[in-house]
Amino acid sequence: MSTGTQQRAATSTNWIDQNGGIYVVGIGMHAYQFPTETPYTQLGLTAVRAALVDAGLRWDQVQSAYVGTAAIGMATGRVMLRHLGSTGLAVTQVENASASGSFAFRQACMEIATGMSDVVLAVGVDKHGDGRRAANKNGLESLSDTANLPPVKFAMMARTYLRERGASVAEMAAVAVKNHGNAALNPFAQFRKPRTLDQVLASPRVVGDLTVQQCTPRGEGAAAVLLVSGHALKRLGLDAKRCVRVHASVAGSDREETGYGDAATELVRSSAQAACEQAGIAPTELDLLELHDAFSIEELLYTEAIGICEPGEGARYLARGDSQIGGRCAVNASGGLIGMGHPLGPTGIGQIAEITRQLRGEASGRQHPNARWAMAHMIGLGSVSIAHVLSTAH
Repeated sequence: MSTGTQQRAATSTNWIDQNGGIYVVGIGMHAYQFPTETPYTQLGLTAVRAALVDAGLRWDQVQSAYVGTAAIGMATGRVMLRHLGSTGLAVTQVENASASGSFAFRQACMEIATGMSDVVLAVGVDKHGDGRRAANKNGLESLSDTANLPPVKFAMMARTYLRERGASVAEMAAVAVKNHGNAALNPFAQFRKPRTLDQVLASPRVVGDLTVQQCTPRGEGAAAVLLVSGHALKRLGLDAKRCVRVHASVAGSDREETGYGDAATELVRSSAQAACEQAGIAPTELDLLELHDAFSIEELLYTEAIGICEPGEGARYLARGDSQIGGRCAVNASGGLIGMGHPLGPTGIGQIAEITRQLRGEASGRQHPNARWAMAHMIGLGSVSIAHVLSTAH
């Protein structure tokens, strides 16, 4: 018995293992894309219908739905899902910035674990909205109009990281080269074109050392997953070999920081550590990691914080090919936010869909070999975080 298996045996009373465990049984996507006139209902229903087909389930078997969205408006889910049929299911809308879809997935997991439902949908859908943030309506005067803007914040964090680690701007830009390359192999990605290091560095500068191709685009799209309790798998006649099990779901928010930018990194570290502990594995056992890389520096910071490499090793881990598909742990095999895109609502659920394809061995053209353990990690505006650990069914 492996160490991870022994640890899991000792924590079998974990809430996430109740009701026979939680399994991803169906996934669906609408490709991420730049803003169009396509109605959000078409985006979302494309993903939901694909997930139903993938799972082999009927719409009237779904008992509850959680809808992650950040920019569309009130009652997004009910307006969209009624086109599949008015079955009376419960519909809950979830908004938590970039992590909206991730939190919708967590709520679906909790409903299954409590035994309230056996079949739950988590769907994320968004179109590019006005981007208004609650922080701009708090009634307080700001000392700076730019200090809390994400590009400025992460550009300053990048300068600190590169100085303290002795890394170069080119080593940071290599994150974007890798992720654009992965996205070029992903039919659901917003960017489908590989980029060279020279192209990444020569693209227009956004702020500091961050260029356009080192920053996530905004757009639209949808992602959906169907979750089923372990107790219902056999009754529903589902193929257990294609199921992916959820072993951990951990969420948190930032604490007071001691240095500029430290809160976000510490938030990633603490949530990822708690998720690995809940799953009973070490971070170094992860084969796949999908994380928030809205800016290239984040991947270097977070691979260290999560623990797949040692502190100070992020740039070298990438340079050695350890985070490539086929390396020690494929980081953002989907293309990440930089390459796949970041529509907000769908992003976290899209991570789950990518991990499910990989763990099933169905990620044609970008398959990471022998993948067994994976983590999906998201942050929302640097102040909330959420981590999920999944594995092949065993």
